[in-house]
Amino acid sequence: MTTMGAGMDGRGGRRRWALLAAGTLVAALALAGCSAGDSGSADSAAPAAQAPQGALDKGSGAEAAGTAGAGAPDLRVDQRAIIYTGTMRVQVTDVDAAAREVSAMVTRAGGFVGGDQRRSAEADAVAELELRVPAAKFGAVVEEVAKLGRQQSREINTQDVTEETVDLEARIVTQRARVESARRLLARANSISDLVSLENELGRREADLASLEAKKRRLADLTALSTITVSLAGPAAEASEEKAETGFLVGLKGGWGAFVTSMTILLTVLGALLPWLVAVGVPLAVLLLALRRRRRSPAQVAEVSAPPPVPAARSAP
Repeated sequence: MTTMGAGMDGRGGRRRWALLAAGTLVAALALAGCSAGDSGSADSAAPAAQAPQGALDKGSGAEAAGTAGAGAPDLRVDQRAIIYTGTMRVQVTDVDAAAREVSAMVTRAGGFVGGDQRRSAEADAVAELELRVPAAKFGAVVEEVAKLGRQQSREINTQDVTEETVDLEARIVTQRARVESARRLLARANSISDLVSLENELGRREADLASLEAKKRRLADLTALSTITVSLAGPAAEASEEKAETGFLVGLKGGWGAFVTSMTILLTVLGALLPWLVAVGVPLAVLLLALRRRRRSPAQVAEVSAPPPVPAARSAP
């Protein structure tokens, strides 16, 4: 019995050791597999971690580009402040009818006639109209006016005042802040001298602000409404603009014209004075002549009546 129990205990111990060794081997294999899986997942996770970083870099670059694009100035023509001015001369058959057509044309375009000057009513009549039209309709109105007759001249000018407008807006914002600062200081003034000084400073700053705002309104008016000066000339009207001429003959012609003008003025003045010279000068001359003769008459009589001088007798030697 004892021998049998001892044999059973020996076999049970070996079985436990075998089970323990097998469990240890399984655990080692499992641990090795987990380590390999972890390294593989780490290796696979590294590109995944790097990819979002690259995407973020791209996103940051795109965002920076977008920000830079947003901060860049808008160079489109429709976003700039441009003043359009035009001068044109058109020869028409009927000046009054053409002037009425131009007024109706400007009204349809949303503008108005700022000035209207007309000379004569015959074939040499001339009408000068100052048109204020929206900037968007400037070109269309110019073309319509040119179709009223025979266009003799046209001059279109533009002035870009975008930078000046932006500068004015910045200066207005700064000046408003200065005005508010002066008002706050004025509210905390404790002495009469400080009160007077701050009131003067506030008045000066408010005047500067008003001047800047007036300039801004003027620029806004010039950019919103373009100016077109139209001269409507009749069939017999001469062109007002002549080419400048130079040379000896031109100078001689100008000098002769000046001489003739001067002589005309001189003769005109002489003709105006001649009646006064006749009415006053002739009697005065007669009177002076009579006085002169009267003064000479006694002297001549005295010379005739006086005996000639007798020479003194000489004594004999």
